Amino acid sequence: MAAPVALIQGASRGLGLEFCRHVLRNKPLAAVIATCRNPDRAAELRGLAGDHPGRLTVLRLDVNREEDVCAAAERVKETFGGVDLLVNSSAVLHPSGKGETSLRDVSAQGLISTLMTNTVGPLVMAKHFAPLLHQGGGGFGQQPVEKHKQHSGIIVNITAKVGSIGDNGLGGWYSYRMSKAALNMATRNLSIELGRSRPKVVCVSLHPGTVNTDLSRPYHRNVPKDQLFSTERSVKCLMSIIDALNMEKTGKAYSWDGTVLPW
Repeated sequence: MAAPVALIQGASRGLGLEFCRHVLRNKPLAAVIATCRNPDRAAELRGLAGDHPGRLTVLRLDVNREEDVCAAAERVKETFGGVDLLVNSSAVLHPSGKGETSLRDVSAQGLISTLMTNTVGPLVMAKHFAPLLHQGGGGFGQQPVEKHKQHSGIIVNITAKVGSIGDNGLGGWYSYRMSKAALNMATRNLSIELGRSRPKVVCVSLHPGTVNTDLSRPYHRNVPKDQLFSTERSVKCLMSIIDALNMEKTGKAYSWDGTVLPW
């Protein structure tokens, strides 16, 4: 069997960078494709590529530019032929860096910008990389004995608990909440369409917990220490979920501990 291929979108820092580290460290045969807007400024990612020559490929990709996504998909097709795992990890809280605490903070441009990165970008990634996921070898997740239930690839969209409509009891954060709720709907739609295909693709949304990253750092003072995760701990939990995925689990949102997150 060919070596599995993982593509991490938004890999210059935070969860995306840790996903790259984790796969390289724990999947010794896997190749990793890491994308980010500006590889020249991604010092840690370039350093990781230097430590793993031949295993980590860095591509320039701005998820808000469909032409970038299309060009990256063509290059991956030429070089690798297929993809086994796609993780959409890039996200913004809001262009200002702060969530809207009330309606007076909402702006059309803020909403559009947040939705473009958090929702539209991952869906456009799925559009252009789905053909490559159909060519994957199913190198991630669990494969059942029954051939008709097997999958060729997995799409993981990093969501957030605050995107759950059923769990929302505080309000606020309009742009971020809406973008993640819409992302969950995109995941559900993808799971239905790509679950009908031959071969099939598993599609899930994963909530990483409250992680010590630039996105959440302004709000850490309200988070108990035992509930603030390092990127390493979060990705380890998420990868344990990914390693157990199959077609029976497609179309759902899961929290970092494996529990189903209500839409």
